[in-house]
Amino acid sequence: MQTQDKTMPVNIGISEEDRKQIAEGLSRLLADTYSLYLKTHNFHWNVTGPMFQTLHLMFETQYTELAMAVDQIAERIRAVGYPAPGTYSDFAKLSSIQETPGVPKANDMIRLLVEGQEAVVRTARSIFPVVEKVNDEPTADLLTQRMQIHEKNAWMLRSLLEE
Repeated sequence: MQTQDKTMPVNIGISEEDRKQIAEGLSRLLADTYSLYLKTHNFHWNVTGPMFQTLHLMFETQYTELAMAVDQIAERIRAVGYPAPGTYSDFAKLSSIQETPGVPKANDMIRLLVEGQEAVVRTARSIFPVVEKVNDEPTADLLTQRMQIHEKNAWMLRSLLEE
């Protein structure tokens, strides 16, 4: 991972090595978030069945929120002095969320999105040790917000599977 142009060094009270670790973690979070965005948007387009209206609207709400989140995460990577990944190949290498081939049934879509939401939470949580060590409150705040949103989304999706 390369740092940004060194014409003006980043001097925010966090060492370059720690900023690099934070940027690497945030890059994984960005890749997971974008992968989940794409999966959720795909499912929004292709969901069918008796829960169509409910799922179509829920998926739209979730992918819209994810679209805004990728910008926040990428901007934080830039703020700590590193370029944000932005290609499908970058995201494929960095993401813990796998693509889903074909068009699954609605209940399978729900299960896959629960798994995706929880994967994003785990990725966000994995960044905390270095963030806390260097008192990077802006990144900690971003991670906390992301975890709250994804844990709530996972709960709401999971509740649709209860009988």
